[in-house]
Amino acid sequence: MKKHILDLRVASVSHVSEKYVMIRLTADFQLPEMMPGQFVEIRVDNSPSTYLRRPISIHYVDKESNTLWLLVAKVGEGTKAMAALHEGDTMNIVAPLGNGFTIAEGKTLLVGGGVGVAPLLYAGKAISDIGGEPVFLLGARSAADLLELERFKGIGRVYVTTEDASQGEKGFVTNHSIWHEEAFDRIAVCGPKPMMVAVARLARELHTPCEVSLENMMACGLGACLCCVEKTKDGNVCVCTEGPVFDIEKLNW
Repeated sequence: MKKHILDLRVASVSHVSEKYVMIRLTADFQLPEMMPGQFVEIRVDNSPSTYLRRPISIHYVDKESNTLWLLVAKVGEGTKAMAALHEGDTMNIVAPLGNGFTIAEGKTLLVGGGVGVAPLLYAGKAISDIGGEPVFLLGARSAADLLELERFKGIGRVYVTTEDASQGEKGFVTNHSIWHEEAFDRIAVCGPKPMMVAVARLARELHTPCEVSLENMMACGLGACLCCVEKTKDGNVCVCTEGPVFDIEKLNW
């Protein structure tokens, strides 16, 4: 898929919570085709200490409004600088990058934790659009950390776990009762690595195909800097070019 270097206009910045911000980008030209699970590399112009681009998952692409949505966690100087942007500002991105989730008919369980829920909204919409059934299982420490629940509910069924039992079932996503109550044709996962490893183990036990979106540090997004290398059954590969989405059977987990 062809990569583009684009100057996009900030259409809006919404502070979803104290930790997260939603940035919507648009342009006077048609945005390029982007697939669920792919990501963009953002040049951070208003942070003197941020020298490298920052990889951000594609949260959603609204073709009707010609907008790209990015759900950003404010964790460092680069992402905090992004959160400080205003409507009308310009953001330079490289997009689309990487390989996305398999979008197929049937019933797919999309499992996310923390900001790892970001790529699942677009994936769920794509599955729904071809007649499949997306089911979301979203985990967080507490109800205050759950993101975009109403948007997910607009696409498919949503199940929730929180570690403090403030919403949904108590515990981790792997503790949810849905694993024992329903069968799925596929599983797609994004979130902290320990969570993804646990879901991958459960998927193997259930003999269900499973893909995970790795979050290795990716500086260039083009396979040149080698900082995102992951050891797989096929040898060492760059997550930014061979992933970020991998079939669990290719990983040494």
